[in-house]
Amino acid sequence: MKAKTLKVKTSTAKAFDRKFDSGARVTDLLQLDRARRVGTEARRVNVDFPAWMVESLDREARRLGVTRQSLIKLWLADKLEQPVSAERR
Repeated sequence: MKAKTLKVKTSTAKAFDRKFDSGARVTDLLQLDRARRVGTEARRVNVDFPAWMVESLDREARRLGVTRQSLIKLWLADKLEQPVSAERR
């Protein structure tokens, strides 16, 4: 038995824009299974922490029921989202 191949509709950018601007449905022209948010690709970073800090991180992560990595990312995101004060500029 032959496998079915899906026919992918193609469109030029101008035609896509015209459809979108007119309110027409354009989702059938998108490959949503391949969609990605820009700037969210993961990048590996290695950081060395003193043993006492790792132990403290692990205790807090267990208390919150998350992994050490998740805790570090959460704390860093919180810190980076804070507005920069005039003193730190």
